[in-house]
Amino acid sequence: MPIPTLSAGELAAARAKAIVVRRARTALKDKVRTGALSPTQALTQAIADPQLKLIKVIDFLKAVPRIGEKKAEVLMEKYSIASSRRLGGLGIHQLEGLKKELG
Repeated sequence: MPIPTLSAGELAAARAKAIVVRRARTALKDKVRTGALSPTQALTQAIADPQLKLIKVIDFLKAVPRIGEKKAEVLMEKYSIASSRRLGGLGIHQLEGLKKELG
């Protein structure tokens, strides 16, 4: 299947949409990082929003205070979460386990 050719207007619209989505994801991680939103509330919010459910689990975990690269990897291994997994792709048991751990 060939890659579709986009007009200048379509390309600009796609770029603007991508910027909005990236800013929404960053805002959610910043709220978790600063404590304005608890990690469990953020998980619930992210699962419900189609834009936010595409945040990688590892990136989300590293945004949580007191969780760095190593602890995030340990949590992901504990709940059998692949490194490429996104929040929207978590199973029920994985999601509940993370909520329990994050508190």
